[in-house]
Amino acid sequence: MISHAKALCIVPGRAGVALLLLLGLSLLVARPVRGAELIPSVGLTKSVNGDADAKVFGGIALRGDLLPFLKDEIGISYRSETVDGGLLKTRMWPVTASLWLQPVPLLYGGAGVGWYNVTYDYNQAVLGSAVQDETKQQFGVHVGGGMRVPIAPSAALDLSGRYVMMRDQRSVLVPQHFNPDFWTASLGLAFRF
Repeated sequence: MISHAKALCIVPGRAGVALLLLLGLSLLVARPVRGAELIPSVGLTKSVNGDADAKVFGGIALRGDLLPFLKDEIGISYRSETVDGGLLKTRMWPVTASLWLQPVPLLYGGAGVGWYNVTYDYNQAVLGSAVQDETKQQFGVHVGGGMRVPIAPSAALDLSGRYVMMRDQRSVLVPQHFNPDFWTASLGLAFRF
C-alpha cells in the first residue's frame, strides 16, 4: 500500500513540473512582438569549389527581437550553380535559423544552422543515362554579419554576408569528393511591422 501511495504522489509532482514548464514556454512564445521585420533580398553566392563566377540568388527572411541586443531570424532562399565544367548543376533551397548579436543599431553578427535541400542535375547529354539526377537533404552551419541602414521609420537597407559550412559531399564525377561550402553577400529591404 505504501508503494502505491508514493507512486500517486510522484505523478502529480511530475505533472505539476511539466505544467510549469509548459506555462513558462507559453509565456516565451506569447511575448509581445517588439519589432518583427520581413526582409526580401537578392545577392551573390559563390561556392568554394564552384566555377569562377559568382551567381545571383534570392531569399526572404523573418527577423524578430528576442532582446534589445539579440535578434532571431528564419529564412529561405534559392541558389543554383554549375560545377565541374558544366557536368553538374546544383540547385539548393536552404531553410536557415540564425541568432544575431546587435551591439550597436547599425551592425550585427552571429551564427546559425540550416537544412539544405540540394538537387544534383547531371549533364545527361555528356554523361549518358548511367548517371541519375538526385536530391539530398543536408545540414549546415553559417557565420556572418551585416549592417542596417535606416531609410524610413519602418524600413531599412540590410547588407549582409555569410559563410556556410557543410560536410564534404560525394559525387559520381571525378573528383569523387567535393567541398560544398559557399559564401553569400546580399542586399535586402527590411520592412518593420
